[in-house]
Amino acid sequence: MEQKSRAAQAYEAAFILYEGKRTPHRSCGICLAETFGLNTRPYQALRRGGITGEGQCGAIKAGELILGEYLGDPDPTGPVTDRLRAAMILYQRLCRERLDLGRSPDIICNHLTGQFGEFTSPERAAFCTGLSASVAAIVAEVLEQAGVEFPLSTIAAEVEEGERNTTFDA
Repeated sequence: MEQKSRAAQAYEAAFILYEGKRTPHRSCGICLAETFGLNTRPYQALRRGGITGEGQCGAIKAGELILGEYLGDPDPTGPVTDRLRAAMILYQRLCRERLDLGRSPDIICNHLTGQFGEFTSPERAAFCTGLSASVAAIVAEVLEQAGVEFPLSTIAAEVEEGERNTTFDA
C-alpha cells in the first residue's frame, strides 16, 4: 500500500474533524490545531471569523498561527525569523492560488459563508469543510518545505479502524 503524502494526511484529518459525520464536528481553527497536534483552546477564537463573522476566515488565520507556532522565534522580543517570513510568503501565495473562495471577493468569513444564505446549510458546511482541509494540506506542504518535523492527527486511521471493526462485528 502506498503511503499518503503528509499534505494528503493533513487534508484527510482536517476534513474528518470539520465535517463532523464520522467524529464530532470541530470548528475551523480547532480542526486545524488538532490536525497539527497543537493546543486547541486559543483557536476557538477563530471560529466563524473571530466569533462575529466580520474577521478573516478562521481556517486561513489558523494556518498562519500554526506556522508561527512551528517557525516563530521562541524569544518574545526576538525578530521575525527568516524561516517564518519565507513560510508565510509561500503560505499566502499558495492560499491565493489554490483555495476556492467561491464568489467571495475576499477571505472575510461573512463574505465566504454569505454566498450560501443560511450559515447552517449543508452547502455552507461542505464549503467550509473543503476550505479547512485544503488549508491543512497547504500548511503541511509549507512546513515540509521548511524542514519542520510535525505531528499529524491520527483521526483518519482511528475512524477507518472503527469502521472496519463495526463492519466486522455486524
